[in-house]
Amino acid sequence: MQKKQILLINDLAGYGKVATAAMLPILSYMGHPVYNLPTALVSNTLDYGKFNILDTTDYIKGVFPVWKQLGFRFDAIATGFIASVRQAEIISEYCREQANNGTLIFVDPIMGDEGKLYNGVTMETVKSMREMIRVAHLIVPNYTEACFLTDTTHHAESVTRDEAYELLDKLRKLGTKSALISSMKVDGQCAVVGYDHSKDEYFLLPYTEIPVHFPGTGDMFSAILYAHLLDGEPMRLSTRIAMDVLYRLIEVNKDNSDKNRGVPVENWLHLIRASF
Repeated sequence: MQKKQILLINDLAGYGKVATAAMLPILSYMGHPVYNLPTALVSNTLDYGKFNILDTTDYIKGVFPVWKQLGFRFDAIATGFIASVRQAEIISEYCREQANNGTLIFVDPIMGDEGKLYNGVTMETVKSMREMIRVAHLIVPNYTEACFLTDTTHHAESVTRDEAYELLDKLRKLGTKSALISSMKVDGQCAVVGYDHSKDEYFLLPYTEIPVHFPGTGDMFSAILYAHLLDGEPMRLSTRIAMDVLYRLIEVNKDNSDKNRGVPVENWLHLIRASF
């Protein structure tokens, strides 16, 4: 089976397995030709508290005309961290043009977790992400990001199943066709909830939480999910597989001394093999 080509539009960290550095090895290992366009160059994962960042908007603005002249096409585009409203406008316009030619648009609105925005992320970033969602076929925010995007109160303790599905509906009103929300508690149980546009189906998948924090786990989840979706697997099954593989990756790395670096994913790609 010929594998689908995917373009990653995300930040690139010099130190740490997050964003492009976490996703590219997984998608490549799963057989998909991967291309990348950095939205920002970041010195290290933000979890260290100090970092340097270079916004690449001017570079991106020059890339798209060249790619159009060369006739480059992708089966899917996956966007992550967006550095500014201006950058979001440029990228969303490109994604809209590509979607009109049949390209799938996946959006991970990387902004925050545990009820707050990440270091360096502002409400302008939230506005930028709403721009991206307008052109998405699928978005994969965590619970915190879903709340910021929809101006919904964050309930760290738990929400009901109906409240979770209502949050999905609010995200769909922003423009996306399908949506997944991770890192939330539904009726006291950690779960991922989703809406699959192709089947007009809501679903809830529970999971067991491992009480450690690694940056980049959401990126790894997305990479595994996208790979299975591009292989034609149903959304619910692809989500369950991504959850189970991510659990194994975290479990074998939970005692790592420097978790701020993220999971050294290249060392554990064999754990993904059973999923495809």
